[in-house]
Order: sequence, then C-alpha cells, then structure tokens
Amino acid sequence: MNYDFQFDAVLASWDYLLQGAWLTVQLSLGAMVIGLAVAILCALGKTSGPKPVRWLINAYIEIIRNTPFLVQIFLIFFGLPSLGLRMSPDVAALVAMVVNVGAYATEIIRAGIESIQKGQIEAGLALGLRPLQVFRYVVLKPALRTVYPALTSQFILLMLSSSVVSAISADELTSVANNIQSQTFRSFEIYIVVTGIYLVLAMMFSALFAGIQRLVFAYDLDRR
Repeated sequence: MNYDFQFDAVLASWDYLLQGAWLTVQLSLGAMVIGLAVAILCALGKTSGPKPVRWLINAYIEIIRNTPFLVQIFLIFFGLPSLGLRMSPDVAALVAMVVNVGAYATEIIRAGIESIQKGQIEAGLALGLRPLQVFRYVVLKPALRTVYPALTSQFILLMLSSSVVSAISADELTSVANNIQSQTFRSFEIYIVVTGIYLVLAMMFSALFAGIQRLVFAYDLDRR
C-alpha cells in the first residue's frame, strides 16, 4: 500500500470540526431532554389515557418506527414549508430527532410503567397520595430505573444517528467533515478522525448516563 497519509488538512480545520462536534452535542442533548418529556407524556397517555388518545399515540409510534429517519427529516425540512412552516436546518434537525426518539422512548418507558405492580399503586392511593404524586413517586421513578439501560442506549444511538441530519446541511460533525473532504479530497484522513470523535462522544455520553444513574437511581444499600 503506497497511500500517503496527510493529516495536515484535518489539523488545519480542527476548530471547524470542534464546532461541528459541539453542535452534535447540543442537538443530541436537546433531543434527549425534550424527547424524554414527550415519551413520558405519550407513555402515560398510552397506559391510562382515553381510547382516542391511545389510538393517536399508537399511530405516531407505528409511523415513526416504520419509516426511515432520513425520510422523516426530509418531510419536516422540505415538506412543512409547503404548509407555511419553515425551519432552519438546525431547528429542523432538532425537531426530527425529538419526534424520532420520542416514539422509540415511549415504548421503552411504557414497558417500565407496566412492570409496576398494581398493588404498589393502590398502596400509594391508600396513603392519601394524589394520582399525580402516585405517578411521579410510585410509578415513574421505579419505571425509569428499570428501563434506564435501554433508554440510555437509545439516546446514544440517537447521538450517532444525528449524522443523518447532514443531508439537510445542518452544520453538525458529519456535515462539517463532508465540507472539509470536498475541499481537501483527503477522505480517509477526515473520516477516520471523525470516527474517533464520534467514539469519544459516545464514551462521554455513556459516562454522563452512568453518573446520572448513580446520582438519581442508585439505592443506598447500607440503609437496607
């Protein structure tokens, strides 16, 4: 193999790559937080809402889970302007990521909610807790603790899938890498560095989620 590795072009554009990585982090964190809120509301509606609400939520989940993420992005960015709703590439990317992860996370959280025994809910009501308090303290937190590993895996997958939003020119990491590659024609050097950056980001998110788990969901075994 006589390939001449030249990473000078990558180093010359390092600040640009970091800006793209930072936007990837912002989009991912924003989509995770908002998507989690959407998922909790949809899971609550699916488990205890009226039948029309359950039908709408089921339709939302099935549509999102059975269509490509790229098509969803195109529908939001290119389709909605036909209805008079225009978004910047970054905003459209965030909306698409929230819609996508919300559907997948809804099913994960629903499974956690349904794992809570009815006796625990009845006990909370018997203690005088209001239904909202029962949901918050008796149902939601234990349910999230049960499905936390699956939920965090879905969030990391969302961060990695954010590379798809480069198709609408959102200035995240992959889009930046494509621009640099088109200017330098050093494809291997650019994309191997980008691969490393995504790996570092995934490890950082894994460490963040592990810290949240210890802080929020870990029980103090010494008190048992």
